[in-house]
Amino acid sequence: MQNALPARSLVEARKDAFEALSDRVWDMPELGFQEHRSAAEHAAMLTRLGFRMQTGIAGMPTAVVGEAGAGGPVIAILGEFDALPGLSQEAGVAEHRPVEANGDGHGCGHNLLRAAAMLAAAAVADWLAANGVAGRVRYLGCPAEENGGGKLFLVREGAFDDVDVAVSWHPAPFCGVNKAVSLANVQVDFDFTGRPSHAAAAPHLGRSAFDAVELMNVGVNYMREHMPADARIHYAVLDAGGVAPNVVQGHAKVRYVVRARTARGAQAGGAGGAHR
Repeated sequence: MQNALPARSLVEARKDAFEALSDRVWDMPELGFQEHRSAAEHAAMLTRLGFRMQTGIAGMPTAVVGEAGAGGPVIAILGEFDALPGLSQEAGVAEHRPVEANGDGHGCGHNLLRAAAMLAAAAVADWLAANGVAGRVRYLGCPAEENGGGKLFLVREGAFDDVDVAVSWHPAPFCGVNKAVSLANVQVDFDFTGRPSHAAAAPHLGRSAFDAVELMNVGVNYMREHMPADARIHYAVLDAGGVAPNVVQGHAKVRYVVRARTARGAQAGGAGGAHR
């Protein structure tokens, strides 16, 4: 195969279109499982590339799968495009300057991630076709990487069953190959129900649900000393029970994410996660 076209030249030939795609997705940040406009942009690009396309895979409206080529091995290239809450940011500025106060934003560069992953899929498909090599490139648009585990639903649906190799990447300040080490995680929401009352006139009649959230968080923080070094616990208060301090909160909710080296360790709250 001495006359094979270099893959880099195939990437360069499509670079401008995919940089524009990345910029458009940057300007429309959407949270996990809500990436409707971003998914439509990527589906339109796959159609223009001539990929055979499916949407709504595994019951996820924003999942997009495209495939090109025939025969040979199946090469899966994974893309993500969900944003994070509260990370709105003006493009090209190296200081905190949100476009929208408390708006969503691509803090992890997922606008780049999916566009570049699809560009790689297009370049590999071009290379296979130009050089008469059998093989299928499957581009998997995976929703909700940040906080929803969209890939798990694709796995359950069988999208990876016939895949020979799967490739992913992530924007970073360096170019290199990372050792594939990650932590399993479990996410749980805890709802507390109290007894509302007027905090000044009848505080003795109330039972604060938000106090329960605070007590839980304090207790969990005391656990950190006794956890394996590679386990993690994170939490965020989803509902503090209102904004009026003179009302005893009758409801509150906190979300916990537990990370550990194994799924069993995560389910056990991090205990022993590094050693099983």
